Amino acid sequence: MFTKHNFVLSAAVLVGLFAGTASADVVGKVGVDWIGNDIIVDAVADPEVKGVTCHVTYFERSVIDRVKNGNWFEDPSNSAISCHQTGPIEIGDIEMSSGGDEVFKSGISLIWKKLVVNRIYDKQNDTLIYLAHSRQVTDGSAKMAISTVSLYGQNVTWANGKPQ
Repeated sequence: MFTKHNFVLSAAVLVGLFAGTASADVVGKVGVDWIGNDIIVDAVADPEVKGVTCHVTYFERSVIDRVKNGNWFEDPSNSAISCHQTGPIEIGDIEMSSGGDEVFKSGISLIWKKLVVNRIYDKQNDTLIYLAHSRQVTDGSAKMAISTVSLYGQNVTWANGKPQ
């Protein structure tokens, strides 16, 4: 017999299996209430810019919250980001267009919603911009956060030469 408890357990397992894995290291997990909701802190090393690490935070809903409020298969779009120089900066092959490169992506819903970090190079101000936002098939969210890493006055190594 398939009980409500079995349904809850099955849904939780599905969320865990299909939520996607982040190419990041979880460095913090802070409980925010008694029902098990958490704020997760990930450290994300930029794969094309050695010496820059971003810390991204996002909200992770508990099974109890999912049962209580419905909306089983997704977490909120809220996130925050802070990026800093954590070593000598070596810039590889990065995208120079205004859309930049996708540095990090993690599922925050069963299928459609992703937490994404894009890197954009601001050539005029010699600055790397990191934009955290959610991506959805429809109903995109206006919730976003940015962090910048100034390259001005830094001893930066460019694999393909500094853009002029």
